[in-house]
Amino acid sequence: MLNSFDGEDDEGAEAAAARITGARVTGRRALSGALAEVRLDGGRVVVVKRGDAPGAVRAEAAGLRWLADAGAVRVPAVHGHDERWLVTDRVPDGPPTPEAARRLGRELAALHAAGAPAFGAAPPGGPHDAWIGRAPMRNATGAEWPRWYAEHRVLPYLRQAVDRGTLRPAEAAVVERVCAHLPELAGPAEPPARLHGDLWNGNVVWGADGHAWLIDPAAHGGHRETDLAMLHLFGCPYLQQVLEGYQDAAPLAAHWRERIALHQLFPLLVHAVLFGRGYAEQALTAARTALRA
Repeated sequence: MLNSFDGEDDEGAEAAAARITGARVTGRRALSGALAEVRLDGGRVVVVKRGDAPGAVRAEAAGLRWLADAGAVRVPAVHGHDERWLVTDRVPDGPPTPEAARRLGRELAALHAAGAPAFGAAPPGGPHDAWIGRAPMRNATGAEWPRWYAEHRVLPYLRQAVDRGTLRPAEAAVVERVCAHLPELAGPAEPPARLHGDLWNGNVVWGADGHAWLIDPAAHGGHRETDLAMLHLFGCPYLQQVLEGYQDAAPLAAHWRERIALHQLFPLLVHAVLFGRGYAEQALTAARTALRA
């Protein structure tokens, strides 16, 4: 969870950048809402983020490093952090292109193939109690994806949505039926993949260097189709080219398109908890679609 940078927070970002990097600050620019751009001595520009929720900064830093360790996708380098501040490289942005999209697909396939110790495994050094956006996300582990997905990704947010009155108990029964039938709905068993974990379009930066960069992960061990379902959920430039690149590198199991709604159930319920009834209705539609698949 991140604060906007205005007033004293702006000054705090500069001081944090200087302390964490050991470099002199020569300028700064507040960015929209959650972060600030800080120029360091020598011309290097970094992005500084402030986290208020316990463990949020540590989780993001560990996630970025874990993704980088796979040697597959491009992520901003982490220059340092403490419990409150995170300093990373800035990625100069550019236009999306079909070539960059195909390359992103191949890179995502390689990232997922790098694997994880278990479903729900946190990045090394990352907290078990992490975050996806502004919602808590507990990285409890499991050996079988259907049971793990139900117990640790779908049902916790379903209960919160019901408790907040966003979903009615009778409606929740539809999602519970999906969880009960997950072993039949999940498709062939796959090993745990190394996921970005929050791969919506806003977390893909199309770089000026012609590559796609990934930011703001909620990284954990999961099913590789979940990352791709997130790209479908909120749209992505040249999504077809992303999928072509992925399929060329690591073909997905048969009928994967029929499982997109199943994998979207988790982020839709997270959004229902955070943003209300509209997303709850989308989650119910996804649940009904999954049951018909």
